Parts: sequence; structure tokens; C-alpha cells
Amino acid sequence: MTDPQAVLCAHFDRYLALDEAERTALKERSRVRRLKRRGFLLQEGEVCRSYAYVVEGCLRMYEMDAKGVEHNLQFAQENEWIVDIGSFHAEKPSSLFIEALEPSVVVCIEHADLLHLYTEHPKFDRNFRVIIEDQFVELQQRMLRRNASSAEQRYAHFVEQHPELAARVPNVHIASYLGVTPEFLSRLRAKTTRQG
Repeated sequence: MTDPQAVLCAHFDRYLALDEAERTALKERSRVRRLKRRGFLLQEGEVCRSYAYVVEGCLRMYEMDAKGVEHNLQFAQENEWIVDIGSFHAEKPSSLFIEALEPSVVVCIEHADLLHLYTEHPKFDRNFRVIIEDQFVELQQRMLRRNASSAEQRYAHFVEQHPELAARVPNVHIASYLGVTPEFLSRLRAKTTRQG
């Protein structure tokens, strides 16, 4: 397997290319974590200590309501970030879980290390701002679709935007993400397959 931190450096290079000092600082200020399937990066009640960049695998972020029902908020696969940003920045306990859906390798940057990178190497501040803005735009669009689109339209958009996740993530998790029941999603998938 390629060095996970080298993969992260290549990811940043797509925004603003890093110089050698920045690459060294990033490698010194990050750490690699390996998660087993169903292993947790974050559990409810813990403080989210790091941004996690997925090098290999797939994770989900979800909340569990008072009835024990899980509500998926985000999936992250290779070359994507996952973090409970509210807990991370406020350094307060999270109400969320981040769980590996399959064996995963992530590179984590903790709060103090991120602040150091921002201060000593301003390019990271600019890179992270673009990354966060992109994710915020995606979240806004998803909320608008959830309010103004039918379940069929939301599913079609999900498959169009994330075809690999549609094949990779169990129906129960996709249904939760889309705000429908697993049974409804199964019927919708069957209908889509017949029409295709």
C-alpha cells in the first residue's frame, strides 16, 4: 500500500501544491489510523479530536435518536474528509458517531496540529477553507433537495453523484441518509432496475 501520508499530500496538491517544508510539517503533524469494520473513529459523548482523511475504506457519520434509530449524516470514502466539525472546533462532547463500514485507513490531524499548520504554513489554512466550503455547499444542496425533492429524485441524485457508494453501502444506511425506510428504498431500487 502507498504511504497514507503521501496520499494526503497528493490530495492537498490538487488545491495548492505543497512545498517540501509543508509536506514535512504535514507528515509530522498527522497520524495514520487503521480501523476494523464497525470500528469507531468517534462515539457519542467523546470530543472529536481530529479531521480524518480517508485513504482507504468507507466511513459513516450518524446520530442515534432517543428511540435508538440511526440517522446517517455523511459517508466518506477514499479521498474525502470526515469530522464532527462542531465538536472539533468547540472541543465539546459530540452527539455523533463516526464508524467504519469496512476496514479503513485514515490520516488524522488533531486540533492543535491543525492550528500549528495554519499558523506556520498558511497554505493549509487556504486549502482547508476551500475543502470546508465545498462540503458546506454540498450540505446546503442536500438539505434543499431533501425539502424540495421526492424520495425518487433524492435517490436518483445520490446514485448519479455517488455511484460507487450506491453499490458499496448497505441499503439500510442509504435509506437513513435519504430519509426513507429500507423497505421503500428496496422497492425504489427494484423499480429503477426494471426501468433501466
